[in-house]
Amino acid sequence: MRGETRGGRVYPLPLGRTNPYDDGCFVSEPLHAPRPFPIASSRMTLLLVRHGQASFAAADYDNLSDLGWAQSRRLGNWLARGGHRFQAVVVGGMRRHRQTAEAVAEAFAAEGIDLPEPTIDAGFAEFDHRAVFSAYLERDPDDPIAVASRSGEPRDVGAMLQAALLAWARDELPGVPETWAAFGARVHAAGERLDALADGGEALVLSSGGVISRLAQIALDVPDTRAVELNLSLRNSAVSEFHPHRGRLRLSMWNALPHLHGERALWTYY
Repeated sequence: MRGETRGGRVYPLPLGRTNPYDDGCFVSEPLHAPRPFPIASSRMTLLLVRHGQASFAAADYDNLSDLGWAQSRRLGNWLARGGHRFQAVVVGGMRRHRQTAEAVAEAFAAEGIDLPEPTIDAGFAEFDHRAVFSAYLERDPDDPIAVASRSGEPRDVGAMLQAALLAWARDELPGVPETWAAFGARVHAAGERLDALADGGEALVLSSGGVISRLAQIALDVPDTRAVELNLSLRNSAVSEFHPHRGRLRLSMWNALPHLHGERALWTYY
């Protein structure tokens, strides 16, 4: 995992030079440090997967694109043929989460492998990103970052997304339906429920970048600014692996696309 080392700790950086958010600008001041949550089992493996590409710029974002379906089916094939046997499958309940789960289930069925019926847990639903980004743009429409984002260029849009998320983390966007702190508490509580579902085995969680990055924040014990960077680094259908370790989650793999190896054209961020 690529990162910068400070004081003996490695802080992961956004991966992939095609990432429109990877502009080399990292803010280091701490905001709210997350607290670890207890995990009982020492054998549990959690695979957290960001959904396949959704319908960015469409009227209904919460729907997989054709590319998103292809990413998700390839993910399912890799999981099934790679020997993964899940004791639990959890989805955040959003349509793009369910559709990603459906594509994975199709691949397991094609291999004649049983896959548990997904459990819907709203704790793994994404925050209302439209509300957060709209609140940021409406706060100061003439801000240079807001103005530049209207170009639609990935780097300009990425700068706006990063600025909006940091403003949200600093409680600078009043009126949003869920505060940064409330979102973090919801994800924290959802993470605590995973141990009972997996029962010491392997669990698959299909969710979104905001949720997965907040769990990574807890595991790495990094400030909110790092959670924002982790969020913006996640690629569609990327796999991240967590393990319980000494009473807390331990991040073992981040933002991997083994199912899209050699298929760079299928790598997307939104």
